[in-house]
Amino acid sequence: MALAQTLADLQSRVGQEIHTSDWLTIDQAMIDAFAGATRDKQWIHTDPRRAAKESPYGKTIAHGYLTLSLYPLLRGLVDADKPLAPGVQRVINYGINKLRFPNAVTVDSRIRAHCKLVSAAEVKGSIELIEEYSVEIEGQDRPACIAECVMRLFF
Repeated sequence: MALAQTLADLQSRVGQEIHTSDWLTIDQAMIDAFAGATRDKQWIHTDPRRAAKESPYGKTIAHGYLTLSLYPLLRGLVDADKPLAPGVQRVINYGINKLRFPNAVTVDSRIRAHCKLVSAAEVKGSIELIEEYSVEIEGQDRPACIAECVMRLFF
């Protein structure tokens, strides 16, 4: 019953923004940790002195994939005590249909996510959600990331 009711509720919200996150500051320690984990230590991300001199941004920038990887956190999917919907036992990130990085996140910028529901459908005993994940940079007109994220909710 939880699946059917949740599906009906979600389908009534298709086309609407269904989540806006809190602001998150992207500092150099976070950028460096991501660089260490991915071994992408390109100077534009990890060398503040060189970036101040040579980067068109005048400072380091976050990796685009760091911005994307924050989707589960910014979407509120990492807190087991706050399920996405009543009765949801697990959420699986299923993939990405579309992805663009139209703007850079400079160090010490604040970002937040806006999630708009694109679709909700029953698939193999789960609900497949497709959301447009757009990452706003405080004070900027263009978003840092726009992705069409696919997840499955299991009950």
